Amino acid sequence: MQCAPFREAASARLDGEPLGMSAVDLDRHLAACPDCTGWVRAAGQVTRRARLAPAPPVPDLTAAVLAALPQSLPGAAAAARTRLVLSALRLALLAAGVGQAGLAWPALASGSAAMSAPVHMAHETGAWNLAVAAAFVAVAALPRLAAGALPLLATFTVLLTVTTVRDLQAGHVHADRATAHLLLLAGAVLVAVVAWRQRPRRGPAGVPVGERVPA
Repeated sequence: MQCAPFREAASARLDGEPLGMSAVDLDRHLAACPDCTGWVRAAGQVTRRARLAPAPPVPDLTAAVLAALPQSLPGAAAAARTRLVLSALRLALLAAGVGQAGLAWPALASGSAAMSAPVHMAHETGAWNLAVAAAFVAVAALPRLAAGALPLLATFTVLLTVTTVRDLQAGHVHADRATAHLLLLAGAVLVAVVAWRQRPRRGPAGVPVGERVPA
């Protein structure tokens, strides 16, 4: 009788694997074959030694691995700076909005404006300045609105700057009145900076390389 299939089945039994034959047939063969019985006994001892043998000592590399790690995650410092700059821009825009509203309120409340403008014109000027203030505050609260507010604010600011410079040269406006427009100019510049920083960035293949900082 060939013993190889039975020894293979006995080895599978030691390893907890399927025998490939009936357990009754294997036990009957082992009971009748002293050679296979001795082989199984020896194989069992070898298996037991292998399972109970102590693991070889391994050096503790914990300290070396921790020392090799960077002190901070890549990009964490840049992300922190981005959030800090955006926070500063939002606070500055909020201040500009409050200041612009302060300039608009007297014209709306009393109808008084610089250079003895008619009451209705003073009201229109106050309403416009208050709308600009609301735009500054809205962008400060939700920076993603900057790109949408920029075209109107930029157009108004550029045209007002050009006409104010001409009126100063012609003597049609006093310097103190022109100085009040600097707040509008500063707010428009802040909105432009926020819009630029909020733009989606794309790689050479047109794939976005990062997400915008959430509002």
